[in-house]
Amino acid sequence: MTRIDKKFRELAKGDKKAFIAYITAGDPNLAMTEKTVLALERSGVDILELGIPFSDSLADGPTIQAASQRALRGKATLGKIFKSVKTLRDKTNIPIAFMTYYNPVLKYGLHRFIKDCRGNGVDGVIVPDLPFEEAEDLVRFAKRNGVATIFLAAPTSTRARLRAIVKNSRGFIYYVSLTGVTGARKTLPEEIGSKVRLIKSMTSKPVCVGFGVSGPAQAKEIAEVSDGVIVGSALVKVIGEKGNLISRVSKFASNLARAIHSA
Repeated sequence: MTRIDKKFRELAKGDKKAFIAYITAGDPNLAMTEKTVLALERSGVDILELGIPFSDSLADGPTIQAASQRALRGKATLGKIFKSVKTLRDKTNIPIAFMTYYNPVLKYGLHRFIKDCRGNGVDGVIVPDLPFEEAEDLVRFAKRNGVATIFLAAPTSTRARLRAIVKNSRGFIYYVSLTGVTGARKTLPEEIGSKVRLIKSMTSKPVCVGFGVSGPAQAKEIAEVSDGVIVGSALVKVIGEKGNLISRVSKFASNLARAIHSA
């Protein structure tokens, strides 16, 4: 059982939903990322998604693309990010999942990547541009090493595809609330609740919703129909602003945590 599984069990006992925060590793630098992770945990974040910066991030909107560019300019390589997570593990037990395009994984080496996830305290992996039909090696090797594989379900996914996604996912199912690139939106689709219920009818695994969540009101609305809320672009935008980063991030995350945990 991974830290992700344990966290969902702990939350379920308290009838609480998960607040999952996404930040880009190395934005603006890895030392600040480590401080940000600890601040997010203190502010009520339950699970952390660490984005691996990549120069050709097609699924990301301008906010996360800009964060990736800042991280790459700061020389945030995959090897350095693993070392950063290992350093964090002396200070926190928060569940951490890497969100990465497949190209950096291939370049690093799949088996080496999964072994280093296990060895450095990474609990799960999300690879948005790797469909489950092509993920057999990843799923098999990750399972063998106790690393969760989290797949994305979309509004356009057929029932047959949803069943396959549910079968191959471990940790939780990531339901993408919108088609298109990442980014905070003023409004979200009304059918999120019905889509989440459909997926939950197929599995007892947690179903969490991401893409487009911009603030506490939306987060609470989504938490009421799902097992967790993933907030990325809105948080990354705060990190990219000038001023006291830790103070601003803590305030923003605390407001989201209160909304999600009260749903």
